Amino acid sequence: LLVDVVDVEVVEVLLLVVLDVVVVVLVVLVLEVLVLLVVLELLVVDVVLDVVLLVDVVVLLVDVVVVDVVELLLVVLVVVLEVVVVVLLLVVELLVLIVLVELDVVEVVVDVV
Repeated sequence: LLVDVVDVEVVEVLLLVVLDVVVVVLVVLVLEVLVLLVVLELLVVDVVLDVVLLVDVVVLLVDVVVVDVVELLLVVLVVVLEVVVVVLLLVVELLVLIVLVELDVVEVVVDVV
């Protein structure tokens, strides 16, 4: 009878040890899963930050290109306007010369008459 009681106590202790080991293994597994989740979340955050940075760079490049194109268009517009003004001045000078020549012709004709 004494052997049976000792055997039962040994079995109880062995069961407790096995239960403790199982609990520890389960806790470690849960902690590993949590660590993996945190690492995955960090990776997702890193990817999102990379995408945001890329979008910022693209927006900055588009801003620079648009500003350069607008500046170039303004310079072209100013040059075209200067050419138009010069051509108009030439036309006005030509008209003035024609009027002066006509006046000279009229004066000569009047002098002759």
